[in-house]
Amino acid sequence: MIATSTSAAGGATAPAPAPAHALLDATAEPSLRAAPLELFLDLVFVFTITQLTGSLAHHLTPGGFTQVVVMLAVIWWMYDAFIWLTNAMPPSTHGRRSLLMLAMAGFLVISLSVPHAFEGSGVAFGWAYLLVVAVHTGMFAMSGVALGPVLRMGGLNLLNTGLVVAGGYLTGSVQLTFWAAAFALQFAIPRLVDLPSFQLRADHFVERHGLVVIIAFGESVIAIGVGAGTSELSAPLVGVALLSLAVCVGLWWAYFGHDDDARAEHHMAALPSDLRNRLAVSVYNLGHYGLLLGVLLFAAGVKSAVAHPASPITAAQAAALAGGVAVFLVVNTAVRRTFALGPNLPRLLAAVAVVAATRLGTTVSALAEVAAVVLALAGAFGWEQRTSARRAGLSVPGGTLHG
Repeated sequence: MIATSTSAAGGATAPAPAPAHALLDATAEPSLRAAPLELFLDLVFVFTITQLTGSLAHHLTPGGFTQVVVMLAVIWWMYDAFIWLTNAMPPSTHGRRSLLMLAMAGFLVISLSVPHAFEGSGVAFGWAYLLVVAVHTGMFAMSGVALGPVLRMGGLNLLNTGLVVAGGYLTGSVQLTFWAAAFALQFAIPRLVDLPSFQLRADHFVERHGLVVIIAFGESVIAIGVGAGTSELSAPLVGVALLSLAVCVGLWWAYFGHDDDARAEHHMAALPSDLRNRLAVSVYNLGHYGLLLGVLLFAAGVKSAVAHPASPITAAQAAALAGGVAVFLVVNTAVRRTFALGPNLPRLLAAVAVVAATRLGTTVSALAEVAAVVLALAGAFGWEQRTSARRAGLSVPGGTLHG
């Protein structure tokens, strides 16, 4: 799913060093940072994640999970497409800002329709999605990118949208099949367009995706409050809430610790445009979809854990809580390997330990499961820190290691 420029992420081959001319081009690349309106647009995405989390929490079944997986994929495809758009066409004029606000309205309707998208609201979902795609294609046509690749991209996105709109008029497994087909088409679209035609500035692109991940973490914090509701504060409730926050901190560290985001930005900036864009699709579209799904699963599980801190929770609730953290760690490890960052073994072992903690949630208590997850994360990051310190000591001529 996540590939390096030369091999799949599951392989051992690290990305080849960028040629000298690419490094020179990277240093000359103009700086571009996220605009306030882009952060405003992110507020709607917060609501989208909240809606998807709520839908999953109320339908923790294989069918409910499948529906959320498909909806998140379809929504994230176009939301990420707007990050590409503002990278090529910053919202620096009133006209551009107005069009982005129109797209924001479309995303809002999509979010509102999420809870009942498979029970009658799919029509609204589909037509709002069409509006978003039309705005995106129209703005890209004015961005200065060659018209041929833009029209090809827009046509493929419209084909994708046709499946979403048609599925909205259907019900049950047939609707899910149409939307799953749209999801599948998303894997093919990057291979059918001329990716190098879409110039990408690494600083803005990496920053925007980091902000989206932080927003997803925010939903986990909100889930803690929603799960607590109006319950009277007790020692178990406060304990599980603080431990759940510690898990959020651990996920934040997994993504941003050791300045991984800055290192990823420098790596991408040094690549020629074709390799940079392929990496952008594999890591920041497909890979970050996996990260968002992991956070969403964890948030759904946290709601139940905080609502019943001292009691065992159901197998589905415990699996969502632990599975979300495990998915995040595994995908994060694949992303780090793509950028030749390490060590990664501690995170994979932590993912295994986190999954094993599911048993504690179903037999002991939600508090016990969350505590075990925190211990697994702390152990992994402590191991990483010692490994990094040891390697740093060995890299210093004549250096010695202490402790």
